[in-house]
Amino acid sequence: MKIGKATIPESAICTSDDETIVVRGENLCRDLIGKLGFVDYFFLLITGRRPDAAASRVLDATLVAIAEHGLVPSVQASRMTLAAAPDALQGAVAAGILGCGSVILGASETAGRMFARIDKLANERALALDAAAEVVVRELRAAGQAVPGYGHPLHKARDPRVARLFEVAAEAGTAGRFRAIAESVEQVLPAITGRELRLNVSAAIPAVLLDVGFPLDALRGVPILARTAGLIGHLTEELAQPIGFALSYQATRELRYTGALPEGWTPKTET
Repeated sequence: MKIGKATIPESAICTSDDETIVVRGENLCRDLIGKLGFVDYFFLLITGRRPDAAASRVLDATLVAIAEHGLVPSVQASRMTLAAAPDALQGAVAAGILGCGSVILGASETAGRMFARIDKLANERALALDAAAEVVVRELRAAGQAVPGYGHPLHKARDPRVARLFEVAAEAGTAGRFRAIAESVEQVLPAITGRELRLNVSAAIPAVLLDVGFPLDALRGVPILARTAGLIGHLTEELAQPIGFALSYQATRELRYTGALPEGWTPKTET
């Protein structure tokens, strides 16, 4: 050991010899290829175990729910990158994924961590979920932090994807504790914030995934994986019907320069 860290690399994910490839303890060619769907394989890679039927269905639903989101900033960045370098699909995909942060796609992880705090507090103090939710939400507000996963610029009622994801989870027979925590946060928000902030998909995703035992630390990977599929769809369209430079033009068309000007120079105005 050196500075508290291992000096010999170890991994439990994959090994191989000249005849066999082993992934999470299973023979890739014999047990997985053609026998295990990609969603279940993703779960296996993350957790080291195959999902049960409920986990498989819920994870699949979340990936479908978040894969496509229109011409959001990450998609525009991806399309404009491909327009500038049409031979670098991987770079264009990377450009879009690099935009995954606290505002775009990262909110699911942040909301999941908030739900985990509420769950822990409720268990430790024997509190009802709404009481624990109120404590955590007030702490976030006191620290000047937003409440992740609530409110949406378009969907002023609930994001319609929330109801469908919750329906899928209920139909699959999941425990529902984290769905209940998500509902509790929504219930306490008006009294604390003075606003009717409804659940959006970024809160629904961690709620249903945590209910099937998906790891908290891997939550951000779900929207990243889903959005990668969406980006490839956009980039395939970009190659056939390019709009990357049009997006760039739209960004600059209304641009107004507000900086200093050289002495004696007056910009020409269009008539």
